[in-house]
Amino acid sequence: MTNLVSTKGRYALRVMLDLAENGNGGLIPLKSIAERQCISLKYMETIMPNLIKAGLVTATHGKGGGYKLSRPADQYTVGEILRMSEGSITTVACLENGYVCTRADTCKTLPIWKKLDTLINNYLDTVLLTDLLIEDTGDDYVI
Repeated sequence: MTNLVSTKGRYALRVMLDLAENGNGGLIPLKSIAERQCISLKYMETIMPNLIKAGLVTATHGKGGGYKLSRPADQYTVGEILRMSEGSITTVACLENGYVCTRADTCKTLPIWKKLDTLINNYLDTVLLTDLLIEDTGDDYVI
């Protein structure tokens, strides 16, 4: 079974959460993030350039350097972060950009995959990074 979101996407989201939770506007050393998140420093070094290139975080190198969010945490959506790290978030290969399916014109299942993708992406675009920082008390549900 393939996962909708890979380890790279999950870890990128955890890094962004860590920066939001612990940054307070200051720089955070990569080693500190790696230790708190139990992610190898080597793997973190493959994630961070993508976050920087996408403009999600900024970096300062040298003594006292580190990483911080490039904008306030409430201006990031989970969808944005996952699409940056995954490229796209699709449920089936036939919806990937560039994929050519010879059955698309007659496929009876394609509409359900398109609808599911729309639901997933719309939902992820409503969840802010700061929403994940709020502790769930379980009081949201009524049965």
